[in-house]
Amino acid sequence: MPRAIESADQFSIIGENIHATRVVLVNGIRATTLDDGTEAIKWKDAEGQAQLMIVPEHFKESQAHDQGQHKHFMIAIWKGVHGDADESADGAAYILREIEKQTRGGSTFLDLNVDEVSPNVDEQQRSMKWLVETVQAHSTLPPSVDSSLPSIIEVGLAAYDGSSGRPMLNSIALERIEVVDLAIGHKAHVVVTAAGRDGMPSDEHERVTNASEVVEACLSAGIPASDIHVDALVFPIAVDGIYGMHYLNAVTELRKNFGNEIHIGGGLSNVSFGIPNRRLVNDTFLHLAIEHGADSGIIDPVTTKVQNALDLDLESEPVKIAMDMLLGNDDFCMNYITAHRDGRLKRR
Repeated sequence: MPRAIESADQFSIIGENIHATRVVLVNGIRATTLDDGTEAIKWKDAEGQAQLMIVPEHFKESQAHDQGQHKHFMIAIWKGVHGDADESADGAAYILREIEKQTRGGSTFLDLNVDEVSPNVDEQQRSMKWLVETVQAHSTLPPSVDSSLPSIIEVGLAAYDGSSGRPMLNSIALERIEVVDLAIGHKAHVVVTAAGRDGMPSDEHERVTNASEVVEACLSAGIPASDIHVDALVFPIAVDGIYGMHYLNAVTELRKNFGNEIHIGGGLSNVSFGIPNRRLVNDTFLHLAIEHGADSGIIDPVTTKVQNALDLDLESEPVKIAMDMLLGNDDFCMNYITAHRDGRLKRR
């Protein structure tokens, strides 16, 4: 049977926000342009005082900027690694503020990813080392060292001093099963993904088959089931209406196969990419995921509150419309989109 989660403190949160892919809009409320043309990211410190993180000039020449985006954590990391003393402090302060928010939101781990800072592996390694050392200097939470490259994960785990508890390795997959040894060496919790050797799974059956093989490898190597978090892979519902059920069915089957000691979750907010009113979709999907046996998630606890998902009003029209879409009963999400345009998705 799916695992019952009755309260938010039973749900393990891998705080997803300290990630080099995160963006704010150049013309959005989080950004500004000063009178001299200098661009900056607006933020507030713990006392609520307005602050500015100046955008280095070369970031204005990036593809992201051309597309109207500031990759704000990438900027903070670059300033920390390459800036002078003032710039490095500026970048660290920006990271520190996010640490505070993710911690207050209830995170169990802080996911750290620098993959997009540069195509150069040496630069990624340098960035990961700085980021882990900066986070551990200020955080009471252990890092989840996240990368597509084992060499970057190895640098991050080596930089961590263990002061906030055992770290997490994100992630182990069939295509790099040897990373199990790295997890053992650092006594790390692990994220196991349901990806295959040659690409992403096409349905729930491939998810279960792929994830199960990796879980068994972890268990055989001596990693306790309670240290394993399975990422059953959430894909955007806007791409295909069946994706929600592929994930939910896989969660149910994995919970049935491995029992309650193992953790099951993943990047739950992926489901709402390309959909308006993302918070409604994320809350509803989190509720469904928990019903099907999820007890873990790579989420932003500032915007996605686990208790709100648990307390969801299942009789409200917005939730019913979102749930219908997520359960695969709304072709091309058209009913949901129409309801959004008609103003029927506003929750009281």
